Amino acid sequence: MNRKATEERITKETDIKITFSIDGSGKSNIDTGIPFMDHMLILFAKHGFFDLDVKAKGDLEIDAHHTIEDLGIVMGKVVQKALGDKKGICRYGCFSLPMDETLVNIALDLSGRPFLSYNVNTPVDHINGIGVRLFHEFFQALTVNLALNLHIDLVRGEEVHHILEAIFKGFAKALDRATSFDSREKDIPSTKGMLD
Repeated sequence: MNRKATEERITKETDIKITFSIDGSGKSNIDTGIPFMDHMLILFAKHGFFDLDVKAKGDLEIDAHHTIEDLGIVMGKVVQKALGDKKGICRYGCFSLPMDETLVNIALDLSGRPFLSYNVNTPVDHINGIGVRLFHEFFQALTVNLALNLHIDLVRGEEVHHILEAIFKGFAKALDRATSFDSREKDIPSTKGMLD
């Protein structure tokens, strides 16, 4: 089974193309025009063992909002497409990730019903000129377009770079677990016979 997909979105604000492979080795080629976002997506690919190719152009002369939000939209769609019918997957994933003084808990369900709980209060509002709130917008867009139930909880943290890095790494680890196959599961992991 080749769980790989490509998704593209072109608007007057952004032009984004993402290729995503669930069963990869952590290789990435990322160019969003936002170096800090590139860093986060490289970490996501590496720690989830996903192969990820991202090319994005956005109206960064205005700000990073459209680009980061639309990256979430396309990322959600491409992961959903790569998952296919979800037969045999574990469905649920969770990971508690420490990074220096920071601890983040991630729990998710590939349920087909989108819901985001994002409990992250950072000590500063910006990092490298980017509003930290935009990472909530990224995960909100991803959640809706992947039809994912996602809980992100910051237990503790003082350095915003550590907090965001722990979130992306923890999300990668949880998604890797949820998309992995359970050898005991031969069908869709739901008593309904569908995930929706």
